Amino acid sequence: MESPLLKPMVTLSGTAEEGAVGPPLGLVDIGICESAYLFRVALPGVRGSESKLKCNIQLNGRVHIEGVITESQFMKNCSKVFEMKVQQLCPTGPFSVSFNLPGPVDPRLCSFSFKAGGIFEVVVLKFRIPHLSAEGWFEKWYDCWSFP
Repeated sequence: MESPLLKPMVTLSGTAEEGAVGPPLGLVDIGICESAYLFRVALPGVRGSESKLKCNIQLNGRVHIEGVITESQFMKNCSKVFEMKVQQLCPTGPFSVSFNLPGPVDPRLCSFSFKAGGIFEVVVLKFRIPHLSAEGWFEKWYDCWSFP
């Protein structure tokens, strides 16, 4: 039997919801280790600097990503300008993707990267209440995450 935690409910809006043209926008993979979650979101056609990409991660594990696909009908490549006659990539416009991680997180402790091919990747630490040792010191509660 498959766990419902492994298949997140994903909400799409704008260009991501239309999905009639081009590769799917907003496909989500979630990885879990003892102290963190890793999630990857497919954002084909999104350029990090031009797309006004925003990612809001809440303490309860709710993730909301929004941005704008800014491709125009004219493509520039080197010194040539091409007018697009066939468009199979995602249409231009605003989009949003929302989903829940399997548990609570500490949104202050995360690492974002935008990979080649339009993959947005984030690692965020799980929320844990630190335990006090017998001497009154906070014990280390994370193991698998190391800061770059």
